[in-house]
Amino acid sequence: MTFFELKNYSNPSISLAEQRRQWGMQFLKAFLAVFLGYMAMYLIRNNFKVAGPLLKEQLDMTTTELGLIGLSFSITYGGCKALVGFYIDGKNTKKFLAVLLGLSALSVMAMGLVMSHFGSPIGILMTLWGLSGLFQTSGGPASYSTLTRWTPKEKRGRFLGLWNMSHNVGGGLAGVLALWGANTFFDGNVVGMFIFPSFIALAIAVVTFYLGKGDPRELGWNRAEEIFDEPVAEVDQENSESKWTIVKKHVLLNPFVWILCLSNIFVYIIRIGVDNWAPLYVAEHFNWSGSDMVNTILYFEMGALVASLLWGYVSDLLKGRRAIVAVGCFVLIIFALLSYRYSTSVFMINASLAALGLLIFGPQLMITISLVDFVPKNAVSVTTGLSGVFAYLLGDSIAKVYLAMIADPEKPGVRFFNTTLHGWHDIFVIFYCCVFAGIVLLSIVAVAEEKRIRKEKKVALLKAEMVEAKAN
Repeated sequence: MTFFELKNYSNPSISLAEQRRQWGMQFLKAFLAVFLGYMAMYLIRNNFKVAGPLLKEQLDMTTTELGLIGLSFSITYGGCKALVGFYIDGKNTKKFLAVLLGLSALSVMAMGLVMSHFGSPIGILMTLWGLSGLFQTSGGPASYSTLTRWTPKEKRGRFLGLWNMSHNVGGGLAGVLALWGANTFFDGNVVGMFIFPSFIALAIAVVTFYLGKGDPRELGWNRAEEIFDEPVAEVDQENSESKWTIVKKHVLLNPFVWILCLSNIFVYIIRIGVDNWAPLYVAEHFNWSGSDMVNTILYFEMGALVASLLWGYVSDLLKGRRAIVAVGCFVLIIFALLSYRYSTSVFMINASLAALGLLIFGPQLMITISLVDFVPKNAVSVTTGLSGVFAYLLGDSIAKVYLAMIADPEKPGVRFFNTTLHGWHDIFVIFYCCVFAGIVLLSIVAVAEEKRIRKEKKVALLKAEMVEAKAN
């Protein structure tokens, strides 16, 4: 495993001025490596959703079988995020991302080959798709870790927000690329929707493995904070602690990490609850046509795309006050939900969905960046992975399973504290409760962030005064 060790040279070989001059080009290489790598993960993740109808038509799979295969990915992806994050922390996460992307691509390629020769052996397909989910758990944590090592705190939000677009790009291209590859090279056979994107992802894995460095110090440079004359955070100054000690001290015993993880559950209930069920909601309430129904997802994703560009930059302008930006978004979500609930025209509902996409991806992004700011760089992967466990195993599951049971007119609903929740009205009540919980939890974090920012500012002023005193 020394192959994945970060090669940190202790004595910088070039001046800080020269490092600043070269930083843009070197950072761009590392940024493209994680951007393209995470984008490619979505090329071999969302292709399964698009392939569903053809799998039923050509291989006689049932909806239940498709659901079981999809569930295998969700379990490994959501359940192993923190474990994989702990394993890769402190190592070259850029290289790990490339290698695990390659392994995921080989798993998905194997699915296509199995289907082309043996039809649809569900157990084997579940295993391979579950393995792909395991390998993809590294995507977000590894990217956050790499970018955190390269960026100063005052610019971190905008770059992480820009990187966050990678899943929108990959998710949007996945279906088009998979279908084109199947029609062009496999005569329309559904196996091409697995094999062709896998070749693309495998090629990207090879390129990104060699593209850029996982840390400026691999170039013989200083830390990013030192390059940009920022104080190194206290949590990053203790280099002698073991990995388990760092995780226990700064993650497991850090109350703000757990508050942010809990907040992420409520974010995902709203995000997945709106995104997943918007077509069904407008179909049942307004009898929309097929095209209008499908476009609801498009408008939501358009808002999400703008959010990735906007909120990280706004939080940088506010000197790293991530939680207060998230609270502001949650307050505005109340009005967007009211508009979505009571609008009747196609235009107003789509506008409401675009606003919800813009606003709900604010807290989602801010929670992760805030987590990054609260922990050492050697614990970024495990911390963001832990947040993902809460998001997917709890938030995503509640939104997909329990909200479906509540919305289904043929089901009796869900009993909760001697109250039966049933129908779309109760789903919106749940959304409002999630907004309230998010505001309360993130307000606590906002206070802690404010104290930390003021303390760091005070330390920086004292340091400047000492330097000035020495000069005089």
